[in-house]
Amino acid sequence: MVKIVNLKKTFGSRTLFQEINLSLDIGKRYGLIGANGAGKTTFLNMLSGKEEITEGEVNVQNGKKVGVLSQNQFEFDDYSLMDTVLMGNKRLYDAIKKKEELYLVEYTDAIGEELGELEIICCEEDPTYEYDVKITKILESLGFPSSKHENLMSTLTGGDKFKVLLAQVLYPRPDVLFLDEPTNNLDIQTISWLENQLKHHEGTLVVISHDRHFLNAVCTHILDVDFKKIREFTGTYDDWYIASTVIAKQAQTDFDKKQKEKDELEAFVRRFSANASKAKQATSRQKKLDKLDIEAISVSSRREPSIVFKQEKPIAKEILELVNVSKSFDGKVVLKDINLMMDKKDRIALIGANGVGKTTLCEILMENLKPDEGEVKWGATVNISYFPQNTTDLIHGDIILYDWLRDFNREADIAEIRSCLGRMLFNGEEQEKSIKNCSGGEKHRMMLSKIMLEKRNFLLLDEPTNHLDLEAIIAMGEGLLAYEGSIICVSHDRELLDVFANRIIEIQEDGTIVDFEGTYEEYIVFRESKK
Repeated sequence: MVKIVNLKKTFGSRTLFQEINLSLDIGKRYGLIGANGAGKTTFLNMLSGKEEITEGEVNVQNGKKVGVLSQNQFEFDDYSLMDTVLMGNKRLYDAIKKKEELYLVEYTDAIGEELGELEIICCEEDPTYEYDVKITKILESLGFPSSKHENLMSTLTGGDKFKVLLAQVLYPRPDVLFLDEPTNNLDIQTISWLENQLKHHEGTLVVISHDRHFLNAVCTHILDVDFKKIREFTGTYDDWYIASTVIAKQAQTDFDKKQKEKDELEAFVRRFSANASKAKQATSRQKKLDKLDIEAISVSSRREPSIVFKQEKPIAKEILELVNVSKSFDGKVVLKDINLMMDKKDRIALIGANGVGKTTLCEILMENLKPDEGEVKWGATVNISYFPQNTTDLIHGDIILYDWLRDFNREADIAEIRSCLGRMLFNGEEQEKSIKNCSGGEKHRMMLSKIMLEKRNFLLLDEPTNHLDLEAIIAMGEGLLAYEGSIICVSHDRELLDVFANRIIEIQEDGTIVDFEGTYEEYIVFRESKK
């Protein structure tokens, strides 16, 4: 379906990848993975023609339709939801709109002939003449009632706009699909819907995602971007992770063995190269040393963070109680009579559709927002570390990373501050870079460094995995699992929820909650049984 021949991409003197030769076949769904900055999005853009190719070529089989998920949420603000989705098939959209224009003018033979040509296009693109029915069905399945289909995109929130853009790329059923982070900004229910859609895609799919559950559910193959190469692996993300871990351990063993041999050879050459009786042996060892290619044994270019949450003072019995908490915005009820008692053992996953009030509840818990009614009661020994959803907006200024972190605890040991930064992969000179030059992912890692330094006994985390790569998300799960304090965490990452949560609280559309004792997987079974 898609042939990639001797592909190379450079930016100035930096080579992102080279000598890429792949065949992306029909019926296969590829998960494109790699560390942040490895070039995943660049590679996907090269496949779709959005990015210039330095060398080589990408060939899509003749006659095959390509669908690319738009990342510009504002591009279609002046169009209705229905028209935005219809534009997924631009040829059909143009023909339909032109027909509508011609119907409004006085009929002539020329117009009749043009209408006939447009009718042929419509028939070719939609032989059943059911484009409006198909689009209505997709939008309704994404939570948009038919009464809103003629509303402008500008009336939607960012998350809802992204849902419509997903509908746009899926509606024409393209033969080749290129999706860059399609699960971003989606709630768990919509991600499940998307998984089901993609599992039934009969063409070729290449998708970038940091959601392990999504990759495992959807992908039949993994494309791993590493060492300027892209290596294909048959299986799910978990299959790849297990295999790559085994390979990495073997590669490290081989590396250590060869490094030891290299050190011994170098020592011998140094000792005996000037000794006439040993000169022949030294020359022989030098030749062997020259042939020893240590660099050929590569473990991985990825760096894995180490997230360790500790508490200085254990929490007492009384933790948190919410009594009849309610909150509305402009007459819309977001939270309604929320009653909640939290025990010391509780590790809560706070879930719900986008916009239902998860962040609102977090802000009320932090007393950054007052409820319209009700009361929040914290235990006297509770000490909270808060990871707000708008972390990237809060971390700013022309200050180096080390000083930014040090400002939160002037009494902290210097080595401990640098250790917290190092655990989040800010090593050496990187600790001296300015906050203003940090990416979204780096700012999130900075907030996690701050939380590790604080050592508090209650973690309130609102979407902490946003902007993090897979390695960091896995480390986050390990950190939460080992943490001995109490947790409330908002996340759409189902693998993360499965790791730590023993209580699920879902906020409903009407502002009430479902409070479930058990794991996320157990909650899904419970919810399905109630339908």
